[in-house]
Amino acid sequence: MGRLTNDQLDHFKEFGFLKVENLIDPEKIIDPIIEEYHTVLGNLADELYAEGKINSKYEDLEFGERVTKIYAESGEVYNQYFDFSLPQSGIKDDTPFWAGPAVFNALRCESLLDAVQSIIGDEIFSNPIQHVRIKVPEAEAPRDENGMVKFGATPWHQDAGVATEEVDNTNMLTVWFPLMDASEENGCLQVVPGSHEGKVLTHCPGFNPKTGKLVQGLAAGGLQIPTTLFQSEDAMPIPMKKGDALFLTKKTVHSALPNISDKIRWSFDLRYQPIGEPTGRDIFPGFVARSKKHPEDILFDPTIWHDLWENARDKLAKEEQFSFNRWDGEDPACA
Repeated sequence: MGRLTNDQLDHFKEFGFLKVENLIDPEKIIDPIIEEYHTVLGNLADELYAEGKINSKYEDLEFGERVTKIYAESGEVYNQYFDFSLPQSGIKDDTPFWAGPAVFNALRCESLLDAVQSIIGDEIFSNPIQHVRIKVPEAEAPRDENGMVKFGATPWHQDAGVATEEVDNTNMLTVWFPLMDASEENGCLQVVPGSHEGKVLTHCPGFNPKTGKLVQGLAAGGLQIPTTLFQSEDAMPIPMKKGDALFLTKKTVHSALPNISDKIRWSFDLRYQPIGEPTGRDIFPGFVARSKKHPEDILFDPTIWHDLWENARDKLAKEEQFSFNRWDGEDPACA
């Protein structure tokens, strides 16, 4: 059972985050994911080798060393091949994603849902804002034309700030957990305690498409909150072991440290919410994970879940691309 105690719930309400140790069974939940991703990486290696982008498939290397070598040699990051969501732009009918049964099993982990139920109630919907993040050591990571690490440290943000405005009326809960130990050295999360008490802060694009220029002091990729808008000096890192889980409110300011180790940092970030509330990415498919009112609506079949994502990809590939971004970079805080 993963039901949270009153003390744990009080901590979550006061500080906007909660780390729960040993919540997820590594042998039952995490190890099958790792095994599944070995297949994904093998398929990627086959493809890149056939295209002449790598000189070897590196089949003798363990997963972390293999993905690091493939990324470094090809000069590119292929996170979309592993992700169980679709990108926010440029969706095509062959855009890769991975919605395998072991991943689905993690989203439906009983002990995890018990904890989620303690926070948001009995009617639980799996929000489609969900990702795997495989971050290779920055010393070996591919870099863009500006010298920035591709898919490196995650900038300061709130999860509500990277969804559409509809999610402001949703009790969205983030669950982050590592597939291997996450330390300060390899890029664990850091949070700002109590930052959830305020509003959704301005998020600035690192690259302003209107001016064609980089925003001074911000990384080129993604959205980020300028540190002038919150107490960044209060930030605290949250090292975690395999099997631990971190819960965050949608307004808790957090980021991820750079990976300065010689190993990968590998994590899932999931989101759950009460059934019937907006997801913030309503064109992507979610599913009923738990329900006392309508247990017949619970999704148990991983094949159906995969097909939901495949159908969404095929549909979106034929349509005008939807904007997920509520920010335009014109706020004075972004100057």
